[in-house]
Amino acid sequence: MTVRKLRLKRAWSQEQLAQFSGLNIRTIQRIERGQKAGLESLKALAAVFEVEVDDLLMEKAMNNSDKYNDEENKVIEHVQDIKAFYSHLINYAVVVLGLFLINFLTSPGYYWAWWAALGWGIGVISHGLSVFEVYSFFGADWEKRQIEKRLGKKL
Repeated sequence: MTVRKLRLKRAWSQEQLAQFSGLNIRTIQRIERGQKAGLESLKALAAVFEVEVDDLLMEKAMNNSDKYNDEENKVIEHVQDIKAFYSHLINYAVVVLGLFLINFLTSPGYYWAWWAALGWGIGVISHGLSVFEVYSFFGADWEKRQIEKRLGKKL
């Protein structure tokens, strides 16, 4: 199985896998994106996942020809985008709440925190609309049309 699948099967984050394997988180990210892993990195990952190094190498070669790999990657990326949106939304709520608290304590006569909430709120709404594909000016269809246009043939 790929490193990402093995990690997700165990419900580990990339940070946890990095900690368990003794590898840098950037190394984990690069390997999961499909870049070639060094032998020492593969040994560390094989030990953590309790598989042979050859199994990791063989699965990687098999996954390169897997028809469903692209679809799985798209779904994984979409889920990561949704996670990033919710993280953005929580950060927004916490920071705006803190700004209103500071505003109330320092100058209760004028609520300047509304301006920050409005400006950042527009960004959060835009992020949500994009992630949940309410509008997609630059979505998959647009990308496909641009690729076809530049290649001069239909995909």
